[in-house]
Amino acid sequence: MTHFQKRLEQYAALAIEVGVNVQPGQQLCIVSPIGAAPLVREAVKHAYKIGAKYVYVDWSDDEVTRTRVELSSDDGLSYFPEWHAKGRVEMAESGAAFLFISAENPDLLKGIDAGRISRSSKAQQTAMQPFRRFMLSNQVAWSIVACPNKPWADKVFPDLPEAERVDALWNAIFAATRVDDPTPIDTWRRHAEALDAKAMWLNERRYKELRYRAPGTDLTIGLTDGHLWTSAGARNAAGSVFIPNMPTEEVFTSPHRERVNGTVSSSKPLSYNGKLIDGFSFTFKDGRIVDYKADVAYDALKQLVETDDGSHYLGEVALVPHRSPISDTNLIFYNTLFDENAACHLAIGFGFPFCIEGGLAMDKEELAQRGINQSLTHIDFMIGRADLDIDGITADGTAEPIFRAGNWAIG
Repeated sequence: MTHFQKRLEQYAALAIEVGVNVQPGQQLCIVSPIGAAPLVREAVKHAYKIGAKYVYVDWSDDEVTRTRVELSSDDGLSYFPEWHAKGRVEMAESGAAFLFISAENPDLLKGIDAGRISRSSKAQQTAMQPFRRFMLSNQVAWSIVACPNKPWADKVFPDLPEAERVDALWNAIFAATRVDDPTPIDTWRRHAEALDAKAMWLNERRYKELRYRAPGTDLTIGLTDGHLWTSAGARNAAGSVFIPNMPTEEVFTSPHRERVNGTVSSSKPLSYNGKLIDGFSFTFKDGRIVDYKADVAYDALKQLVETDDGSHYLGEVALVPHRSPISDTNLIFYNTLFDENAACHLAIGFGFPFCIEGGLAMDKEELAQRGINQSLTHIDFMIGRADLDIDGITADGTAEPIFRAGNWAIG
């Protein structure tokens, strides 16, 4: 067995045992592009070895995706098969786990009209809403991991010889996900415990709001009454612990949708719907985005903000130290799964029911009344940097340092 093959098997084992934490007798759905087939095969093999009942693989292909968005009729772009959405719901109702493999081509839809991309994306988001509720409420175990492809590797490592780029991206992914540790599964469990401790500390402090200060950023984010900070691990309806994102370095909650004021600037490009948005900023008033700018791909940013009414508000605030295994690579991954875990970030769109006390028992109207945002979309964008300071504001107005110079200011 080659060194690479051993690491690939360890990576697949992490995704199955720690990511989705497949249980004996459980079904598993893997959603993946065909270019990730070697990783999928190892994941399927490991799932069956530890007792999975059935593994279904839902394949996609980048070229087919681009062809549809480029050539389909307007009516076709607004269509998403009901049977596909219902199938996901049926699997969720049966207690299946869901592993999503990301192998983004950041420039997949470059040159295609943003309106066409938006119609296709919105149709899928709308159709998948019933399934997404299972994920948002943590009723099912789910996780996202990444797999390199050539266009992505070319973007991350343009200065390397072409033949070395995919291998370099694999090495970066293995490092970021701690695959190279002697006992990666145990290492991941210790890492999750450390993040849990940060979330527990924040929950004890009960801050009323957070204040962000950095060049280009002067922002105040109000938190919901009864908000809950959470971290790497989540627990599904059956009581199994899973890790939604691998890698993960974040501690996060959902803000109050109407208590965000000020301006925030991005610190990394955002890969969205096959386009790279860069040099962008948002201005908020009473929670709503009232102005936005972008140096690159403004049309894509406009489509994101205008997805629906809820896409004008925030659904997540996440704290991530500037120093982490991902950030220390000094790479821009052009992939949100990695870039969001190298920097503090926010998310436009829906908030999480599990980020407020009693939220899992609330309906959409009750959540909205408590300040949890509702939207078709949820898109993270990075704002963390080495000179970012964050204060937590207590009920009596006292400011306490949470981040200084981009890193945790607490133990």
